[in-house]
Amino acid sequence: MTASDDFYTILGVPRTAGQDEIQRAYRKLARQYHPDVNKDPAAEDRFKEISEAYDVLSEPDTRRRYDAFGADFRQVPDGVDPATWAHAKAAQAGGSWPDDEGSVRFGYGADDIDLDDLLGGLFGARAGRRRGPVPGADQEAGIDLTVEDAYRGGRRSLTLPGPRTIDVNIPAGVTDGQRIRLAGQGGRGSDGAPAGDLYLVVRLAPHPRYRVDSRDIDVDLPLTPWEAALGTTVTLEIPGGEAKVKVPAGTSSGRRLRLRGRGLPHPRGKPGDLFAEARIVVPPELTDEDRRLFEQLAAASTFDPRRQR
Repeated sequence: MTASDDFYTILGVPRTAGQDEIQRAYRKLARQYHPDVNKDPAAEDRFKEISEAYDVLSEPDTRRRYDAFGADFRQVPDGVDPATWAHAKAAQAGGSWPDDEGSVRFGYGADDIDLDDLLGGLFGARAGRRRGPVPGADQEAGIDLTVEDAYRGGRRSLTLPGPRTIDVNIPAGVTDGQRIRLAGQGGRGSDGAPAGDLYLVVRLAPHPRYRVDSRDIDVDLPLTPWEAALGTTVTLEIPGGEAKVKVPAGTSSGRRLRLRGRGLPHPRGKPGDLFAEARIVVPPELTDEDRRLFEQLAAASTFDPRRQR
């Protein structure tokens, strides 16, 4: 992994960045490079890099392993001390060969270092030699969902490296960055040991209408000038279907109307809210009657928005 491949560099955040800063950086870059939005042929590869970096850095345990072991974090067994691993890697730079016992030894100055001893016997020296059953490693994979998919949940088929295809039950109301555990779907164990678990990291794809913050959803509510001025009730499409929104008289652009409990559902708690943000839209072309009425209103009204406080 080169410096340019470093996950912090890919997201454009410092190594001291908090989870909120990492999430904001991911969302900004995802909106910019998502293949549904960016038609540049290189955008898809860039989006995959961004997604992989976010998958690793958004999960505290995985991020700690990445900080400790860098590009090797997926290969290092549990329980290895980072300083010991760094020592072994430095020794490895001097060349390697198997000794008479089958252990891998590394030249390091005047001394030889036995990697098997150095790592406390965590590795079998020969591929054919086992030291008892070894459980399979846990694995991670990203899964891209639309806001509608996240709201409804349901079954999905997912193709994983190998290749292999598995059916996944997506719980209703999953959020960006949430991990879905699939027991026994990770790496294979040896000598009859159980397989590891597979963790699917949810990524919500950028949406042309909805903006998601945790379980809350923001959506624009287009209104005519007279609807905003006089008040009305309008039907608004939301991820769960449709909702009736009561617009108070005198609503201005930017006003957020709250629909409690209409955001992403929560299987074990309180659902999120949906916020409809008023956006006043004027007719792009006026009929003669439209113009006459607007001119009549302009002549009669004393309202001046530039003098309002």
